[in-house]
Amino acid sequence: MLRRFGPLAALAAIGLTACGGSETGAVAPDTSTAHGSSPLVVIDNARVFDGERDLGTVALVIRDGRIERIEDAGSDALPGDAERIDYSGRHIIPGLVNAHAHVGNTEGTEHGDRFYTRDIVVRDLRQFQAYGVTTLVSLGMNGAAFTDIRSEVAGDPELGAQLFGAGAGVGTPDGAPPAANMGLTRDPVARPTDADSAREAVRMQAEAGVDVIKLWVDDMGGQAPAMTPEVYRAAIEEAHRHERLVAAHIHDLAPAGDLVASGVDIIAHGVRDQPVDAALAAAMRDAGTGYIATLQIDEANYIYAEHPEWLDTPFLRNALPAAVVSQWSDADWRATKLADPATQRARDAVAMNLRNLGTLREAGVAIGFGTDAGALPHRVAGFAEHRELELMLQAGYTPQQALTVATRDSARLLKLDDRGLLQPGRRADFVVLSADPLADIRNTRSIEAVWQAGRQVAGPVAEYAVD
Repeated sequence: MLRRFGPLAALAAIGLTACGGSETGAVAPDTSTAHGSSPLVVIDNARVFDGERDLGTVALVIRDGRIERIEDAGSDALPGDAERIDYSGRHIIPGLVNAHAHVGNTEGTEHGDRFYTRDIVVRDLRQFQAYGVTTLVSLGMNGAAFTDIRSEVAGDPELGAQLFGAGAGVGTPDGAPPAANMGLTRDPVARPTDADSAREAVRMQAEAGVDVIKLWVDDMGGQAPAMTPEVYRAAIEEAHRHERLVAAHIHDLAPAGDLVASGVDIIAHGVRDQPVDAALAAAMRDAGTGYIATLQIDEANYIYAEHPEWLDTPFLRNALPAAVVSQWSDADWRATKLADPATQRARDAVAMNLRNLGTLREAGVAIGFGTDAGALPHRVAGFAEHRELELMLQAGYTPQQALTVATRDSARLLKLDDRGLLQPGRRADFVVLSADPLADIRNTRSIEAVWQAGRQVAGPVAEYAVD
C-alpha cells in the first residue's frame, strides 16, 4: 500500500489555491489571482525537459499555477489573451525537489536551534528557491514555529521554496542527533526510551501536523548509543497508523536491513562504511524503500578547503555569508582542515557513498534527491544541490538521469503527484536556464529565472546575494 503524507497533499495545494487554483488538480476557471500574478501565461519557444523527456522547443500554457497544456512553439492554438513570455534559446527543467534539507539552523559560521525563527527560515527558503529548489523537506530539528511558517510560505510562493518537514524529529537519549554538537540548547527532538514512549512521541508529532517522521538511528561511529529496534519498530508502526512516511538517518550498513524489514519508507542518508550487499538492494527494491544518498554531506567537510578558487565563482560566493567567506579564505583554516585525519575519513565516505548509490541504482531501488544542506554552515543551501547533481554523474548517472531523480523521482518518493514533472495538471514549478543541462550538468547553474506556482519568484541567480 502506498502511504501518503497526512497533511502534505492538502498543504501542497495551498499555494495554488492562493493563486486561484484547485486542490483536485483540475484546471480552475479564469479568476483573479493573489499577489497580482496572471491567471493565464504562455511560456513560448523554450526547450523543455519535463522531468522524463526532452520535449524539444515547445510552449507551456499556464493557468492558475498549473500547466494547462503543452503546444508547439508559436502554435496558432495558443491563447491570444495570455501574457506571453518568449524564452527563445533558453532551457527549462522542473523545479528541484529536495527531500532532505534543513532550515533555520545557521547564522554565519554558527549553528543551533537558537536560529530557528520565521525570518531566518524564510531567508533560507528564498536562497534554496533562488538556486532552483522549489520544494523542500526540512528533515528534522524544526522549531515550534514550523507549522505556522509552513502554512505562510505555502500561501505565498514569493517567500521561498514550498516547505514540508518532520517537525523536531525522533532521536536517541544521549545519542543522535547530538544536542551539544548541533547546538540544540532547547533540544526539541523527542528521545524515547522504549516502545510506548516512541509511539507517544510519534503520535504527538503527527497530531501537531508534521508531514513525515524522522528517526535518527545510527550510533555516530560507535560514539553514542544507537536507537534500539524496539524503539524504531514501534515508531514506524505508529507513524504508518497516522499515515506518515518515515525517514531514517543512518550512516552504516548495520541497521539498514532491519529498518527495511521493519517497514521504513526512506533511508535518508547513504551507507558509507561498507559496500551494500545484493540482499539489501533486493529487499529495498521489493519493499519500495526509498534511498537518498546525500553525497555532498561528507564532501562538504573538506572540498572548500581543497578548492579555495571556488570562492572566486559568484555561484558559490553569492550563497555564502560574509563570515563564511572570511573563514574559507583563511590559509591557516584550510591547512588545518586538510591536515585533520577526519578529512581522509570523509573522502573515504564519499567514495563508498558513490559506490553504493551506483549499486542501488542498478538494482532498481527508488532513489530520491537530498543534500542535508542547511544543517551546518558548510552545507550550503542552493549550491549543495548543484554539486550533488554533479557528484551523481560519478555514480554512473547521465545528466538526464540525475535531473529525473532530482525532480520526478524525488517527488514520487514523497508521494507528491502534483509536481516533479512539467505535464498538464501539474504545478508550474520550473527553472529557466541559459544553457543545456542535458549536455553538461553544470549548466543547471545558469539560472535566469525560477517560477513557482505559475509565476516568476526569483532570478537571475547571478543577482542573488545572501540577506
